[in-house]
Amino acid sequence: MKTAFITGINGQDGSYLAEFLINKGYKVHGTIKRSSLENNQKILNIANILNKIEIHTFPLDDHLSIFKCIEKIKPDECYHLAASSFVDYSFNNETSIIANNLNSTHYLLSSIKESSPNCRFYLAGSSEMFGQADESPQNENTKFNPRSIYGISKLASYFVTKNYRDYHKIYACTGISYNHESPRRNPTFISRKVSIAVAKIYLGLDNKIEIGNIEAIRDWGYAPEYVEAMWKMLNNKNGPNDYVLATGIKNTVKDLIKMAFKAIDLKYDDKYIESNKDLFRPSEGIPLVGNPEKIKKDLDWKAETKLEDTIKEMVLNDINLLKFK
Repeated sequence: MKTAFITGINGQDGSYLAEFLINKGYKVHGTIKRSSLENNQKILNIANILNKIEIHTFPLDDHLSIFKCIEKIKPDECYHLAASSFVDYSFNNETSIIANNLNSTHYLLSSIKESSPNCRFYLAGSSEMFGQADESPQNENTKFNPRSIYGISKLASYFVTKNYRDYHKIYACTGISYNHESPRRNPTFISRKVSIAVAKIYLGLDNKIEIGNIEAIRDWGYAPEYVEAMWKMLNNKNGPNDYVLATGIKNTVKDLIKMAFKAIDLKYDDKYIESNKDLFRPSEGIPLVGNPEKIKKDLDWKAETKLEDTIKEMVLNDINLLKFK
């Protein structure tokens, strides 16, 4: 039986990955914040598997605790999914974002090197590493040009991961993930904001969607498919490699909203939109859309679920959640 260690196991990706690995016969360990154990909403994603996983509650900026945990469980695979993930272009909270994202990556890799060198390591990268890209779609050879502190922290973590692979011969790789959604998406993300807002309109609880730039373009996939890509990367018979995880399809926020309204048989109308300049993010001159051809060729992985189906699932789920609040 293989053992896996997942940071941020109670998040969207962590919970889907845990379920995926349990179904493959893994023994699964994961980290969450100690405070999250006292908040049922924070562990909702893993409520149905709590008796099948082992939880650890140390902070990821604590090197000694990470080392002791890795030394004790000696995982076969480590998936580093936890991160300070809010993209802030004003560079607020830059110290904590760098500390959380970069240091945790370094601590995990150094602990693996010292006490479990055969453990395979996956870093959750981000399209924000490309930032103000010079080409679209982006692939593994596109120049990195992050413009948020989050993107910078992920890029620094990418290079630490690459260093451990190249110089310490650790099986370590980065999945450069584009947006991927599900009913478990945190409400701070635009897709979930839209699905909740449309659910409220359907239930007569509201009549507006407060939104920023509805013409912003993104590459949106389906989270359960992306965790399978992570596993495929750590079980690559050709060894560790970095891959872009994306659909290759671009949609605007407006497209996403139209899909959400279609899920409740309501036609999109501008009357539902309330523009908020405070929610505007600087738009990219070249859209962030990924080219997934490399992972499709090497690992036979591709995103298959249509965005329209994902958004419908999210809206219907939020309708049910709001009904029983």
